[in-house]
Amino acid sequence: MSTLAYEIVDVFTDRPFAGNPLAVVFGAEALATEQMQALALEFNLSETVFVLPPTQVGATYRARIFTPVEELPFAGHPSVGAAVVASRRGLFGVGQVTQECGAGVLPIEVTATGATLTGGGPTLGPELDPDSLLEIVGLAADDHAGPAPRVAGCGLEFPYLPVRPEAVARARMDPTAAQRYGVDHVCVFSWDAASQTAHSRVFVPGLGVPEDPATGSAALGLGVWLVASGLLPGDGTAGYTVRQGIEINRPSSLACTVTAANGAAVGATVAGQVVPVARGEIMVPPFVG
Repeated sequence: MSTLAYEIVDVFTDRPFAGNPLAVVFGAEALATEQMQALALEFNLSETVFVLPPTQVGATYRARIFTPVEELPFAGHPSVGAAVVASRRGLFGVGQVTQECGAGVLPIEVTATGATLTGGGPTLGPELDPDSLLEIVGLAADDHAGPAPRVAGCGLEFPYLPVRPEAVARARMDPTAAQRYGVDHVCVFSWDAASQTAHSRVFVPGLGVPEDPATGSAALGLGVWLVASGLLPGDGTAGYTVRQGIEINRPSSLACTVTAANGAAVGATVAGQVVPVARGEIMVPPFVG
């Protein structure tokens, strides 16, 4: 019976058994989408990424990214992890590469220890009522701090809920409330202006991920939100850090930049290290069609 090669790595950390675990699968060109989804469910990590030959001109490789329950057009830690693992396996060298995914062809700068991902085009939604988001994460009205929540993204959008620092650890996702309000995912965070650091938690119950240890796509979109909310400069490039995963014993660190012009974000990057944990072979699931 045929098998596929895979590696497990921890992303956005400098040591194993921290950060966000990721399964990177190779040789899956002949698999149907349903078979890839079955493998992602078998790994049962927040995401599994399949490294495939590109289909678009100018792309170094193609990445298909799956949660345990559905395919995503884009995600940060699979993009960073896939690039680094593929480089280590000799598919390409370190330096600038381009990843084809559902969000387009995105540039990634690969080093021996990690990678820097440039997100897709920034998007920004209207301000949101904080009450429903606070209810979804089990917090009270006086836990909200700072500007109004709103949706933002750089390839994948999130609602961003700023709260007081002591409220972050108390957040508890209520899947029933999330379903009632039609919210699949939310980023809860506190912001420290002095250090330009966010303490973040990302809940994704609608995609089979109760809490994500490190979310590159949310870190990218946070920069868009920070510029729009006046917490980072409206012109030029600013750096910021996202700390995540502390509450679930998977501490993670995401180094980010956001570039703005005339008060609006025009681009963002997220960088982190990638640590190998395991490698092996997995059976190809049967095709059901």
